[in-house]
Amino acid sequence: MKRLLLLLTFLPALLFAQNAGEAGFSFLKIGFGARNISLGDLGVVGINDVSAVNYNPAVVNDLNNTQIIIGHNSYIQDMNSEIMGASFRMFGLPFAITVNTTSINDIEIHSGPWQGEGTFNANYFFTGISTGFELNENISTGITVKYLYENLFSDESGGYGFDIGLRYSNVIKNLNLGASLRNLGSVNELRNKVTKLPVDFRIGASYSFNLKTINSELLLLSGFQKYTAVDNSHIHVGAEFLYNNLISIRAGYITGYEAKDLTAGFGINWNLFNFDYAFSNFTYNLGSAHTISVMYTFQ
Repeated sequence: MKRLLLLLTFLPALLFAQNAGEAGFSFLKIGFGARNISLGDLGVVGINDVSAVNYNPAVVNDLNNTQIIIGHNSYIQDMNSEIMGASFRMFGLPFAITVNTTSINDIEIHSGPWQGEGTFNANYFFTGISTGFELNENISTGITVKYLYENLFSDESGGYGFDIGLRYSNVIKNLNLGASLRNLGSVNELRNKVTKLPVDFRIGASYSFNLKTINSELLLLSGFQKYTAVDNSHIHVGAEFLYNNLISIRAGYITGYEAKDLTAGFGINWNLFNFDYAFSNFTYNLGSAHTISVMYTFQ
C-alpha cells in the first residue's frame, strides 16, 4: 500500500527533478523501450527503430519496414507502465503510432494521521501519431501529435501535446546528431489547478565503431537534456557492445537527478525479433526499475 502524500507530492519531485506545482503529467518522463532506457534514456539519437520515435519523431523517416514493439516497465513503488508502438508507410509517407498507459494502484486515502480510509488508483494515458520528412539526404525532421489523459481519484484532466524533432545523419561517417523539443501543448485543469506539461529539450550525438576483427560493433552516445520549467539539466551517456549482430550488452549514466543515475541492460536479436531488458537504479532505498520490450520487424 502506498501513502498518498509520498507518491503524489514527494516522489514526482525527487525522481523527475520537477518542483511541485510547476508541471503535471510526470509519467511522460518515463522512458520508452528497454534499449533506450538501458543506454541512459537519451533516445534522441543512436537508435533507429520505432521505440525512438517517442524521443525524436524525426526517427520515423528511417523506418522503411513495418515494426511493432510492446513493453512493460515495472517501476518503483508499484508503478507500472505499458507501451506499444507501430510504424508503417501510407500515401508515400512514414507514420508511427505510440501508446503508453501508466498506473499506480491501491493508493491509500488519508484525511489525517490515522488509519487509511480506503484506496484508489491513479491512471495515466497518452497516444501519439508521428510523421516526418527528409529535408535532404542526411537531414530529416518529424512531428508527433499526442492525446493526453490522467485520472486521479475523482478528478481527471486531458489535452494535447506536440513533439518536434531533427536528425542529421553521417555528419561524418558513423557520426549522427539529433535534437527534439517534446510535450508542447496544453491540458485541462485538474480540479481547479492549472497543469503545465513537462516541456523537454534534448540534443545528442552518437558514434559507432565497426570492430571487424571480433565481428562486433560499439555504439557510444551522449547528450544534454533539460525540462524547461526548472533549472536542473542532465547529461546522458551510454554505450552498447553488439556481438555478431546477436547479443548486446549496454550501460548508461544520467546526471542531475537526486534519486537515479545508473542504467544497464542487454538485448538478443533472433531472426526478426528483438528482446531487450533494462535495469534502472534508484537511491534513497527506493528500489529499482525493470523494463522489458519485444520488437518485431516485418520484411
